[in-house]
Amino acid sequence: MQSQRRQFLKLMGGLAIGVTGVSCLNSSDEKNTEAAESGTTEAAKKLFFEISLAQWSLHKTLFEKKMDNLDFAAKARKDFGIGVVEYVNQFFKDKAQDTNYLNEMLKRCSDNDVKNHLIMIDGEGDIGHKVEAERIKAVENHYKWVDAAKHLGCATIRVNAAGEGTAEEIAKTAADGLSRLGEYAEKVGINVIVENHGGYSSNGAWLAGVMKAVNKSNVGTLPDFGNFCIKREPGNWRNCLEAYDRYQGTTELMPFAKGVSAKSHDFDAQGNETETDYKKMLQIVKAAGFTGYIGIEYEGEVLSEDEGIRKTKALLEKVGMELA
Repeated sequence: MQSQRRQFLKLMGGLAIGVTGVSCLNSSDEKNTEAAESGTTEAAKKLFFEISLAQWSLHKTLFEKKMDNLDFAAKARKDFGIGVVEYVNQFFKDKAQDTNYLNEMLKRCSDNDVKNHLIMIDGEGDIGHKVEAERIKAVENHYKWVDAAKHLGCATIRVNAAGEGTAEEIAKTAADGLSRLGEYAEKVGINVIVENHGGYSSNGAWLAGVMKAVNKSNVGTLPDFGNFCIKREPGNWRNCLEAYDRYQGTTELMPFAKGVSAKSHDFDAQGNETETDYKKMLQIVKAAGFTGYIGIEYEGEVLSEDEGIRKTKALLEKVGMELA
């Protein structure tokens, strides 16, 4: 998600460190949905974690206006049998303080028995900006999303530990910005978590060090299985010039994790993700004592978004039951 999201934000004029309704199901869809829900019920009895759906998995559909943000909760439940969702602020960017809109989101969730878990925040400035005044401005830009998360019943917002300078300089400023935001969020019971999202944040040891410096119970990490590219080729975001070992990075970030992002791109004939060993990853997650939400974040190019989500869900359930 990191690279594509970054491109989108650049087009919109700034970078940090995210209409039609859901159609009625036909009989075939209903059978698929019933099967998915049945499988989910069976798996839920054995999994050591719960499955959520990250809205970025449907970013193409949303950007193309084939679905509206308000329809996300219904689609998660009806099409995939998933009852916990993770939003991306890009898809309701101007609605953070629109109470009527937020109430409509809540109504859609209630109507479909869906729980709101987190909001992923982009485009609100660098929390680790080297200039203190700009850093404070970025922190304060995130306040409205903390309040929106609280209104929606979310537990968490995801932010980016962005800044300019050396690794040591950004670690210091990012820790300061996260501490300030964490203090505000703590007052209303909201967690602030940082994803490995490019640059130094994709260095597991670096981000773990920032967490230790912040040392706040409501500030943590969101380990993403696939976002461990520290440096990409300019003009060719697909080509990673400097990568961090994803298994080592996840191991380093799990002690601070308040969520996990199951990134997926493509699958082999056996249903295994081709870039990440999900069994190895989930063993790391389980060894850390994590029992929270693992969010599906499909970002592939071969399968449709719907099929990619289903494949990722099936893989999580399969491996999760093997490790039960």
